[in-house]
Amino acid sequence: YLGFTVSFMTVKRIMNKHGFFAPPDGRQNSDFNLFFESHQNVIASCDFCTKEIVTPNGLDRHMILFFENIFTREVWLGGIDQVPNGNWMAQVARNQTDAWDGKLNDIQYLIHDRDPLFQGRFTDILISAGCKTKMTQPRCPEQNGHIESFIKSFKTECLDHLILTSERQLRYVVKEYLQYYNRERPHSGLEGKMINPWPQDADGEITEFSRLGGLLKSYRRVKQAA
Repeated sequence: YLGFTVSFMTVKRIMNKHGFFAPPDGRQNSDFNLFFESHQNVIASCDFCTKEIVTPNGLDRHMILFFENIFTREVWLGGIDQVPNGNWMAQVARNQTDAWDGKLNDIQYLIHDRDPLFQGRFTDILISAGCKTKMTQPRCPEQNGHIESFIKSFKTECLDHLILTSERQLRYVVKEYLQYYNRERPHSGLEGKMINPWPQDADGEITEFSRLGGLLKSYRRVKQAA
């Protein structure tokens, strides 16, 4: 009314300073939560997990790239490499957007952190396939909380209990854990349900199934052979 132009952020900053609508955590002062709630059925996320392999020459660190569908909670492997670079990431992007079996074909947004590996050709290839990328804010891992939670579970339930000596062993462990996580493990975020459970016989006996030498166990009803 007085002729001054004031931006929305200026008004918001002044109101927050004087205690009006101040967020409990300044890092949450963004539209990220609203974006997530509005698009969760077409959002996936990705992040790296590390594991040291014991070799005769010492420890070799391997980088494991995981993807997760936020809506279904399914997690899958993007790739494993010791020193991922731009070319490797570009191939991962091609694999994930493959016309036949790319798991990001129906995904519109991919959330990831600000690691330089998630930029450049990786981003360009995803965008060309119709999947936009959205980076989390600095020092805000909670904005990619689903995949962060999975990686924590993978480490505490599996990796931290194993000493591996080859990449082949690591790939086998990842494969077994993903089968367990996606098909045999109940999830609190799904009200105790499983993501994609194995079929079972309602009249069968409860049978124990184990993976990785009994480290991972699950139970389901199976009809016993006569």
